[in-house]
Amino acid sequence: MSTAKRRDTSAELALRHELHRRGMRYRVAFAVPGQRRRTIDVAFTRARVAVFVDGCFWHGCPDHGTRPRANSEWWTTKLAANHARDKDTDRLLDEHGWTVVRVWEHEAPDAAADRVEAALRHALARLRRAIEV
Repeated sequence: MSTAKRRDTSAELALRHELHRRGMRYRVAFAVPGQRRRTIDVAFTRARVAVFVDGCFWHGCPDHGTRPRANSEWWTTKLAANHARDKDTDRLLDEHGWTVVRVWEHEAPDAAADRVEAALRHALARLRRAIEV
């Protein structure tokens, strides 16, 4: 587990490259408000959009997630804790007014970037409406 990358995975880099190619600028490994040990993979701070690129194994992808046979009880507990932490992080960000976008590592970067771009447009429109009031 210590050799598993926490950031700059190939899926994350591919998504960031596509977002940057589209002219979007973002922060990388941005701390979750109130949880300094948790980080947002790609953060659009002004619009408050948080993007997480979740690995299929570590986050329990319904299509590609697997369960190891060796030491299965420990792994079941570990992966359940990961899932619970993801839900808690989503809740914390929602409480602070952030929009959360979760992308699976197997998603095509352009399709994932489309979802991120749509969420970003929606969040920026909401921000503009709030400023006008």
